[in-house]
Amino acid sequence: MPRTWAFLCCTLALPAAAQERVIESVLPALAYGAKCSSTVELRNLSDRPVVLEVEGHKGSGALAPLAGHPSNTIRLKAADRVTFKLEIADETTGAWIKVREIIPAPELTTAVAVSGSTECVSGDQLRTTSRELVYPTRNPWFSGNVSEIPGYEILLINTVERPATAWLCYSAGNLYSVPSPAHPPQLTPLCSTSDTVQIPPFGTRQFPVQHDNNSYFSLRTAGPAIALQMLRPLDATVRMYTVDSTITFGHEAPSENGGR
Repeated sequence: MPRTWAFLCCTLALPAAAQERVIESVLPALAYGAKCSSTVELRNLSDRPVVLEVEGHKGSGALAPLAGHPSNTIRLKAADRVTFKLEIADETTGAWIKVREIIPAPELTTAVAVSGSTECVSGDQLRTTSRELVYPTRNPWFSGNVSEIPGYEILLINTVERPATAWLCYSAGNLYSVPSPAHPPQLTPLCSTSDTVQIPPFGTRQFPVQHDNNSYFSLRTAGPAIALQMLRPLDATVRMYTVDSTITFGHEAPSENGGR
């Protein structure tokens, strides 16, 4: 009698934790003090509950509590929204928050819209500017002509617990090249003023693009998760800035092993 072979195919179910993923975003340039205050809004655009982890930071990198929330975990019901401020008594224009949205299943997508605004009193006027999200990248950089962005400042945020480094170059437009038999000559700006700055864990820095009548500015960084944003000053009396979203930054894509 011939034998009959039966083949069974099975699928191993992954643990729930292995199917989760996290989307991180940063809302920077939040101002607080006697003349300024900033508000953050989290809005669930989906028909399912969402869990968020929200870290508030001062410009120094120190943690800042969320006003009205005992912890940094926020749960939003379907189509729900919440607004809050950071508990910061110091004068600052460099506070920021990191939002980590926990997505429980591979087939689901991000569901929370993060937005913010800053209000500052200037004389008898109340001026409001919106804040825009940025996404940290590895080793972002910027270079450009100062004539196109006069008076602007670059906001740098080190979003992780390891120090980062920034190299600044202010140039008067002079160029140089180093001959190499292996590569064609490449013109590089000659820095009339240069600085190397270490940014502490979770710290922020603002760098002006103008210095001593320079015509060219470049910024290069080293760090696994750095956020850059271009700010345009609105009112020098209260150091109020608006975001220039037309400026793009170069960046290195993270390696598969996380840069280790």
